[in-house]
Amino acid sequence: MNNAIEATTPPGSVIAGRRKSATRPALPRRMETYIAILASAGIALHLALRYGFGVSAESSQLPLYATLALGGVPLVVDLCRKLLAHEFGSDLLAGMSIVTAVLLGQYLVGAIVVLMLSGGTALEHFAARRASSVLEALAKRMPSTAHRQNADGLAEVDLGSIQVGDRLVVFPHEICPTDGVVVEGHGVMDEAYLTGEPYEMSKAPGSQVLSGAVNGETALTLEATRLPVDSRYAKIVRVMQASEQNRPRLRRLGDQLGAWYTPAAVAVAGFAWLISGHSQRFLAVMVVATPCPLLIAIPVAVIGAISLAARHSIIIRNPAVLEQVDGCRTLIFDKTGTLTYGRPSLTEIVCAPGFTRKSVLRAAASLEQYSKHPLAGAILRAAAEEGLGFDPVARVSERPGEGLRGIAGGKNIHIAGRDKTRDAQIPAAAGGLECALLMEGAFAALLRFHDAPRQESGSFVSHLAPRHRVTKIMLVSGDREQEVRYLAQAVGIAEVRFGQSPEEKVAIVQEEAARAKTLFVGDGINDAPAMLAATVGVAFGVNSDVTSEAADAVVLEASLQKVDQLIHIGRRLRSIALQSAVGGMALSMLGMLLAAVGRLSPIEGAVAQEIIDLAAVLNALRVALPSRLTDF
Repeated sequence: MNNAIEATTPPGSVIAGRRKSATRPALPRRMETYIAILASAGIALHLALRYGFGVSAESSQLPLYATLALGGVPLVVDLCRKLLAHEFGSDLLAGMSIVTAVLLGQYLVGAIVVLMLSGGTALEHFAARRASSVLEALAKRMPSTAHRQNADGLAEVDLGSIQVGDRLVVFPHEICPTDGVVVEGHGVMDEAYLTGEPYEMSKAPGSQVLSGAVNGETALTLEATRLPVDSRYAKIVRVMQASEQNRPRLRRLGDQLGAWYTPAAVAVAGFAWLISGHSQRFLAVMVVATPCPLLIAIPVAVIGAISLAARHSIIIRNPAVLEQVDGCRTLIFDKTGTLTYGRPSLTEIVCAPGFTRKSVLRAAASLEQYSKHPLAGAILRAAAEEGLGFDPVARVSERPGEGLRGIAGGKNIHIAGRDKTRDAQIPAAAGGLECALLMEGAFAALLRFHDAPRQESGSFVSHLAPRHRVTKIMLVSGDREQEVRYLAQAVGIAEVRFGQSPEEKVAIVQEEAARAKTLFVGDGINDAPAMLAATVGVAFGVNSDVTSEAADAVVLEASLQKVDQLIHIGRRLRSIALQSAVGGMALSMLGMLLAAVGRLSPIEGAVAQEIIDLAAVLNALRVALPSRLTDF
């Protein structure tokens, strides 16, 4: 890990992206799986020894002893930690059943409950595996060394040895190691991940550069103006870490239902024991009451939802958000790459009298085919869409700071920024990027560029309130005011914030999340801290590993329809999970009453509970079935 990242990550700090489970965080995830396997093997071996090989009852229980000692004890200790922390979830009832079964000598019942408890958690952990953390992805993206210019030439040095005032050479396609000012060279840098600007920015002597920006095709020499640990990129790392540590814990559906179900079950079991005087009735009620529809059926439904999402090119990184996404009433969008395509498009040509759009566009495209300027591609795409060819071209030149010159179709053409032309006929600025085209020295047209909205952006935004009960929609961007307002008007968003840094985005998201469940959609490194602060963070994961690590869900196809599908999958999951959980608990309560009056023994209660579990799980499996997942 490079020095810049190490300096921003205090020892022992929580690594962003490795979120602790909102249920039982103390046990390692693998241990849950091992306990489930151990319990299955112990129960199977006990039944084989007792009924297959005729081994005595005492000897056949040895596998059950091992299951309860090696699997039950860690689970109960873990649940005691939760109890001391005043966390009362659905799994506490199962822990009480394990202890009661052991005290009453009902070891098979206790082993079955161990399997129920560990099996459901292992299923969800299987669905929630994560490969790496956000900070690891950030560190991996940044170079660990830089090229420092000395009297003897270039020397490769560690980032930690860079001082303010050092001259650094950034090679083509390298990532800038620290903030600085260009002193030699002309080129472009992609700063979109950091600033939200959708364009490659031209760089010449005197231009500011940001750490983390990706250099273009020419080497640039810069003078460091900040230490790497104080750079823009390092600040984003610090904001990311703070966002992760302050991320609100989501209360899972199972725990919400278990909060009232657990004390009700204990009350029924205690009342049955008190009235009858038989401790076996207490155990029978507790076994039947074990909330397996919560511990198993809900994780099965979650896995089904994860599978359904994957078939629609949506990767779920945090299963808990599937239960939350349909309840989000505030949606916050980044601009570049989410509601827009993330690249400049030629959106308007303002022609001077005597010039036509086609003639101007044809002349511009004829010259731009020989240019490497960031806007050249937009002009060429516009010409191709209108079926325009190229005029014969001669004497093309593109000197830094002077624009593009040449002869196209026998006429002298000059394309440059409005500040380079100084022609009084040029219309007033209207936001976005602009360049003027002069033909034979006279102003011919003004070409205006914007980051064009996605084709589906307007319809997606307009359907959020009626279909998903969204009450607030915001556009929050690091881009300039004119660009942000242009997009907001185009897609129908009233509330906008522009020129926002990652720190400011986090503050906005935290403020909104405190009022209502909030969904944030973005795609750049500058969006990652805000994703961590939101109730649900969604990334268009095609651009940045860092963003996809920070997000709860990653849309692999850059389409807002996929965001809509994610919300529908969350709604489907919650509906079917509630059916399984509430239906299963209703049947369990009926069994509890039978056990309370002595009609079910503990082992009969365990069998009845398994039948209830089967029904709940079969219903939960419906989540993964194909269904209509979009309505716009």
